Amino acid sequence: MSIRRFEEFLDSGAVKRQSPNRQRAFSIIEETGGKTRFLGVSMKSVPSKEMNPNFIVDSCYDIIIEMVRARMLIDGFNAGNSHEAEFSYMTRLGFSEADVRFMDEVRYYRNGTKYYGTMLDMGYAEKVMAFMKRIYPRLLDMVR
Repeated sequence: MSIRRFEEFLDSGAVKRQSPNRQRAFSIIEETGGKTRFLGVSMKSVPSKEMNPNFIVDSCYDIIIEMVRARMLIDGFNAGNSHEAEFSYMTRLGFSEADVRFMDEVRYYRNGTKYYGTMLDMGYAEKVMAFMKRIYPRLLDMVR
């Protein structure tokens, strides 16, 4: 599976150029911070046997994609509903192709949990959590 280049989304009109929207970006960043804190508290307070792996993957995915979206807004781009365009933008931010491919994989499995009743295992959830913990600080630095 090949990741489309961000420029393809621009050329097709899936991503629109707009005036930078720092106010909306900072609102997203604030909300994402709350989600990150809630996920951390949940991970500490809910026994691992009772923790839902889908919740972890969904939360991590949402946090990452929203941080990328915030950076896009700061840079004057709007991807509408195209998550694929948003994680493709990660290449412009200097993330590796492996990171972008992993985001695509997480998107695929997350969609399975949302629309097809897929149940993920804790091993995969922990892998996604480790990924989020690794790139979240970098994304946070990019939006400040």
